[in-house]
Amino acid sequence: MATSPLISIITITYNAGGVLPPTMESVKEQSFTDYEHLIIDGASSDHTLEIARSLGGESLRILSEPDKGLYDAMNKGLRMAKGKYVLFLNAGDAFHSRDVLNAYGEAALHNADIIYADTVIVDSQRNVIAPRHLSAPSILSFHSFSQGMLVCHQAFMVKRSLAPEYDLRFRFSADYDWTVKCLQKTKPGNCINLNMVAIDYLTDGTTDKNKLTSLRERFRIMCEHYGTFPTIINHLGFMLRAAKRKL
Repeated sequence: MATSPLISIITITYNAGGVLPPTMESVKEQSFTDYEHLIIDGASSDHTLEIARSLGGESLRILSEPDKGLYDAMNKGLRMAKGKYVLFLNAGDAFHSRDVLNAYGEAALHNADIIYADTVIVDSQRNVIAPRHLSAPSILSFHSFSQGMLVCHQAFMVKRSLAPEYDLRFRFSADYDWTVKCLQKTKPGNCINLNMVAIDYLTDGTTDKNKLTSLRERFRIMCEHYGTFPTIINHLGFMLRAAKRKL
């Protein structure tokens, strides 16, 4: 691996020993090798670090110390990263196939600012439950995310030079704010859709368990970026969209 790899994969862990193995294995089996894998751990007291070390490859680097929560740990990952691009793959999530990172790497050769793809939801047995209810748009822009988080955070790879730190005001939706801020710094022509499923997203994450608080935060973030009145109008559409899904 080069001193400065093309891609930094950042995995956040805290007592994640029960869900970490599929994540580590999916990284290690990638056909693409120009990456580093960072484990940013919040001083786990279980066997998280032993699993990471036993299943990690040569590119693995680990930081384990107390933190102020998920997004504080993500900020530490951004500061440690050496890659041209950063991609967050949290504990329990996994690459959908062994060639996913190669697809990201090939797109990166075009010097894209943001490279993105689709996601499927899996259970603890790694069975696919369903595609994510929002699909990655063919053209991605700053205004795309006024319609919600159309691209899952784990399938969103961005140039490290464009990536701000996460806003710690938000406990559950700072990733939404972060992706919008990344999109503010680019234009649609510099964003590439891989047109493939890239990530297996494990349901039952922190945001899933705090859905209402997360949605309130997301509403606040939308108001900050897109204005209050347009956000209220859009939410009427979101309610109709949710009703259609239930039907």
